[in-house]
Amino acid sequence: MPQRLFRLLAALVVAAAATGCATTGQSSKDPWEGLNRGTHAFNTTLDDVILRPTAKAYVAVIPGFAREGVNNFFDNLEDLNTGLQNILQGKPKEGLGDLGRLLVNSTVGIFGLWDVATPLGLEKHYEDFGQTLGKWGVGPGPYLVLPLLGPSTIRDAPARIVDPSWWFSEAVNPESLWWGIWGLEKVRLRANLLQSESVLEEAAIDEYSFIRDAWLQRRRSQVYDGSPPRLKDDED
Repeated sequence: MPQRLFRLLAALVVAAAATGCATTGQSSKDPWEGLNRGTHAFNTTLDDVILRPTAKAYVAVIPGFAREGVNNFFDNLEDLNTGLQNILQGKPKEGLGDLGRLLVNSTVGIFGLWDVATPLGLEKHYEDFGQTLGKWGVGPGPYLVLPLLGPSTIRDAPARIVDPSWWFSEAVNPESLWWGIWGLEKVRLRANLLQSESVLEEAAIDEYSFIRDAWLQRRRSQVYDGSPPRLKDDED
């Protein structure tokens, strides 16, 4: 993994922890609201100026079947981490299924460009180390907006580093190629969100609060595999 990216993420978490004490928020789940709103504004400006126009150009220029292949490729890489996390969460059946998807799609599906595992009955899951920590009782801690990366928490931000996909760069040379792949992933993720923009524009009186609350609710649902307990004060 490029060391600059590792140091950036670690520095962001440390900086948030250091400066957050002086920031007063409206909610216990978001005590660093002032800092987070500033980062959200930065990310929004970056999105308006660079990411959104690039994503729109990507959709306009790249044919749909090719974009689907790109999505399949990155989803296939995620299956490695998902499989390991399911096993760590005590779900070996799902974990072995995820690793089976990786094997089938990486070979028959030609490096994951085609998803042949789903038609074979190997269900797609999405798990990460932050969810594993939550599964075993680690609370999320305060909400934290990361530059470039967006919504997170003190638990989930450092957990990103454990994702094996971050370490694929060790096999990718030169480093500029890895950054190109990293950038492509961000663009394709942003392109996948273009159709949902109208929902955000119509529903959000306060865009920041809307995104925060929706993200935390979705994250809690992910930790509990879609069935979170109803009676709990802390957002997991």
